Amino acid sequence: MQIGETIRRCRKSKNMTQEEMAGRLGVTAPAVNKWENGNSLPDITLLSPIARLLGISVDTLLSFRERLTPAEISEIIRRMDSMFREKPYDQVFVWAREKLEEYPDCESLIWQTAVLLDAHLVTGGIFEEAAEDSSAEEFSCEEATEGLEGAREREIPESSPENADSFVVAPFSISPDVRSPAPESPASAEKYEAYICSLFERVLESGDEMLRGSAADSLYGFYMRKKCYDKAEEYLRYFSIQNPERKRKQAEILLATGRTQEGLKTLEELLFDQYRTVNAVLHEMYLAALKGQDMERARLLAGKESELARCFEMGAYQEASPGLELATMEEDADAVIAITEKMLSGLVLSGPDDIYGFRYSRLYEHMNFRKIHPDFIAQTKKDLLRYLQDEETLRFMKENPRWQALIKKHAL
Repeated sequence: MQIGETIRRCRKSKNMTQEEMAGRLGVTAPAVNKWENGNSLPDITLLSPIARLLGISVDTLLSFRERLTPAEISEIIRRMDSMFREKPYDQVFVWAREKLEEYPDCESLIWQTAVLLDAHLVTGGIFEEAAEDSSAEEFSCEEATEGLEGAREREIPESSPENADSFVVAPFSISPDVRSPAPESPASAEKYEAYICSLFERVLESGDEMLRGSAADSLYGFYMRKKCYDKAEEYLRYFSIQNPERKRKQAEILLATGRTQEGLKTLEELLFDQYRTVNAVLHEMYLAALKGQDMERARLLAGKESELARCFEMGAYQEASPGLELATMEEDADAVIAITEKMLSGLVLSGPDDIYGFRYSRLYEHMNFRKIHPDFIAQTKKDLLRYLQDEETLRFMKENPRWQALIKKHAL
């Protein structure tokens, strides 16, 4: 809110006329009128008297606040989206820019405004029109970047949309049927793109890691859309090496630039890593359920581990193993025997059903797996048999003839 709006609102709340206010401050009524209409500003020496007269602080008079609340930010964004449904892009753009000038340090508002401006610029159809123009000249990424830099110096309309206060709040959405009319030409869109990118660049300096990542993601998407892949790649440094999105985006660039094999390998590595992460999470949840003696939940989670291994084609051993501990605890002899048979059979370097069955899956056909030494398999089998022959753990299986035959079959 501007100072004039604050003066008008507070004056009216005290049922004071402009003449009365002017008389008490020793100024003319037209001077007060000019303040309230934004045509001039009070002298700095009058700020404290005005604030005392209106019963507010100087900070309130100047509309100072440390930060907008999340609710206030959402309100501004909803209002902007609503305006896009009714007004041309150029007018809404000016309104949005003035809002950011009013709250220049609100990084969340800056980022959300930039996202909304960019989305409506794209969905307004201007880029589709340019693509359909067969005579349109193609530009290199260097020329596109230089164009954005130059566009930052171009004039953008100063006037605000009329009756902006009349728009109602609407949920954020972009429907093709209600989108704002696009700027008149690709050239006019370029200057808006430059401003939008400058907003994202500002947020890159944020101390908030999530906002920095969001801004980097937006700039990555912008330059990918422009097919400026080297420029898009620059923004990957804002993503942690541990962030899977960084690897996925790297693969997207590789595929887009014709490095298909490398791109597919990167995606497969990401898929494989994600299996291990999700499996570890499920297993921790399973252990927590066991600790809390929630056997129904433990059974559910063990089943999910098996389903996950099946979905990611990890092999029969990985599919079977999650259920062994639970079957043992519940003294389910048939389940123990069935699971043990699959696990012991998998401890053979024979193909898709072995302990490393994923090496045979087409999901990972571009990955290079190191050769498994037979001694490692032998040791794994030895450790499993030691567990299976533990009298305390599996005492209920001791007299089971099927169990005895199974152990004898696989004994080292």
